[in-house]
Amino acid sequence: MKTILSAIVLSFIIVSSANSAEEQKIIDHNQLMDHGDGHLMDMDGGMIMGQNKDKLPAGCDKVSEDVKIEVHAGRKYSKEYPGTIFGFDKHEWRVKPCTRLTVTFVNEDHVRHQWMMHGLPKFMYDKGMFHLEVTGPAKVTGTLILPAEDKTYLVHCDEAQHMEKGMKGQLVVGKGSGTFPSIPGVTDPAIADNYGPGGNKPPSPTTPVAVTKADANAATTPAAAGTVPVAVAAVTEEPSSFFSGSLIIGLLVGFVGAPFLFREIESRCQGKTAADVLNCTMQLLTDLFNAIVRLVTWLVNQVKGKDKLLPKE
Repeated sequence: MKTILSAIVLSFIIVSSANSAEEQKIIDHNQLMDHGDGHLMDMDGGMIMGQNKDKLPAGCDKVSEDVKIEVHAGRKYSKEYPGTIFGFDKHEWRVKPCTRLTVTFVNEDHVRHQWMMHGLPKFMYDKGMFHLEVTGPAKVTGTLILPAEDKTYLVHCDEAQHMEKGMKGQLVVGKGSGTFPSIPGVTDPAIADNYGPGGNKPPSPTTPVAVTKADANAATTPAAAGTVPVAVAAVTEEPSSFFSGSLIIGLLVGFVGAPFLFREIESRCQGKTAADVLNCTMQLLTDLFNAIVRLVTWLVNQVKGKDKLLPKE
């Protein structure tokens, strides 16, 4: 009896394991209703926007090549990228200009996902985008013809927080037009995360971070790819230029006033000993300094309207 029960239990375990290991069935949304202007959808969660199989963009004399790609989306594709939740099986695709691209988008999650491109010419693609959307596990297939220019297009899922949590990539046409930051496995993050011990600790509020004015200005501009924005707690002024306004004014005054100063020293100190000449010169410089201070004070008072008379010695 025990042998029979053991055999039944073992058979149940084997069957259960086989069923759990079996891949989930992917529904193919291939009976979409055409709503015009390249917009197709059904009532079960499948949608295509920007379908274009034969209309050539400006600058394309013919379709350069036909390319078919299959894009898989789901949680399991985020595992190798810490801090993400969703992902594509690939995050970059490269094709030639004027390519007719057919994309089969396979959603392996039990939620809604999208494969959406931006930046297409609006005279041909409504709102400038090509959009595949499906509630999974399911798949949908759409086609578009890419423009003639070299350009890099952002591809992402527009569901709330899906792109921010890893579901974005880029489609490079021809030589492309640069790269986007934070494409998993392709480009550096705009803000790098550190998941090690003590990583990403904010600066202590009691310890100001001294940076230059240039750093403060840079902190207000968007971060370039692969850089980490600087948290600014205090700003220190950069040293002023050697040729400052005060220095230039002083040089001009000295250049113009030097002949008068030497003439006054000669008239006051002529015929005296070296020690007397030194004392005489120092007294003259003191009188000159006091006169300049009085003149500046008078000018300030004139501006403020407090005093109309030049102060006496």
